[in-house]
Amino acid sequence: MKAYYYDDTEGDQRLDHDSGREISTSYLTQLGILYHRCPSVSAVDEIAEKRSYKNRDEITVSPDKMGAVYEEKVKMFFNEHLHEDEEIRYILDGDGFFDVRDPKDEWVRIRLEKVDLIILPSGIYHRFTTDSKNYIKAMRLFKDEPKWTPLNRAPDLENNPHRKSYLQNRAPEAEMMT
Repeated sequence: MKAYYYDDTEGDQRLDHDSGREISTSYLTQLGILYHRCPSVSAVDEIAEKRSYKNRDEITVSPDKMGAVYEEKVKMFFNEHLHEDEEIRYILDGDGFFDVRDPKDEWVRIRLEKVDLIILPSGIYHRFTTDSKNYIKAMRLFKDEPKWTPLNRAPDLENNPHRKSYLQNRAPEAEMMT
C-alpha cells in the first residue's frame, strides 16, 4: 500500500497521479480508514470475525472478465460517492486505487496490491479505479447481505446521517494535518 495526495493533472485516471506528497498510515487512520496487510485469507477471516462481517464475494474488474462494459464500469466506479455501509476490500490479485477526500476536500490516493485489505468508513467520499494494467481481483466483505449502493456526491448528501456521523467521528487531528 502506498498513500499520497493525488496530483490533479489531466490524464487517464488509471495512471499513478503521484504528487510526491506521501500520506502515512496513521493519517489514514485519522480519516477513519483502516489498512491491514493480510498474507493469507485466514488473516482476513480473523478481521471478519472481529468486525462481524458475515458475507463475502469476489469481483474481478478487467476487460477479459467484464467485456464490453468494462470501460463504462470503471468510469462509474470513479464517480465520487459514499456508501451507507463500510466498504471492505481484500486484494486477491492485481492493483488498483481508492481515492478518498481529506478534510480540505483534496484527494488522497491509496494504491492497493495483492494481500492489502482496506476498510473505508460509511459516509466517506471516495472513488475507485484499476491501474494501467486494467486488472484487479478483490474479495468484498459485508456485515449483512451483499450490497453496493453508491450515493453520488451532491449538496443534499451532506445531510445524510451516515455522512454526518463520519464527519463527527473523524479524528480532529485529521483537520490539522492537511
